[in-house]
Amino acid sequence: MEKALTKVGSLKASTFWVSKKAKEELNNITQDLNTFSTTVEEKAKWVFNKLKGKPVKSLPDLLREYNLPPGLFPQNIITYEFDEVKTKLIVYLPSPCEVTFKDSSVIRYANRVKGTLARGKLTGIEGMKTKVIVWVKVTSVSVEGYKSDKVWFTAGVKKARGKDAYEKPHDAIRVGEF
Repeated sequence: MEKALTKVGSLKASTFWVSKKAKEELNNITQDLNTFSTTVEEKAKWVFNKLKGKPVKSLPDLLREYNLPPGLFPQNIITYEFDEVKTKLIVYLPSPCEVTFKDSSVIRYANRVKGTLARGKLTGIEGMKTKVIVWVKVTSVSVEGYKSDKVWFTAGVKKARGKDAYEKPHDAIRVGEF
């Protein structure tokens, strides 16, 4: 009798453990499905708006909305993508190019420039360089406040440049390589 009760007790304990693990797995699967569903929904909205012809802001307008100078990128961009949830910005250009601004600074752009856009800053930049004796990768661009007259470029070191040089998009000159 004692052996039978022990066996029943161990069966109950193992059944409890199995059901607990099953619940955990179901919760994990539910979370994965919710994440997948949200991602699909976001992309579907983007495609629907694209097909519907919903007007997308111009890149200078988007930059202005985020308190960055509208002329940060050249005039000849092909298009851009902005994921409002992840705040990821991708700018597509027809070829590697460079712009010389009125303050004599030079910025070179790759075919695709990526970064994270936030109020007053573009960080984690890939695909942008500036000339400081040699070409140096720009990792972030920021403006300290709405009334600031400086744009800060981080390319190894942080350097301030006059914001007025970046007030309007300029024509870019095609270059052989980024």
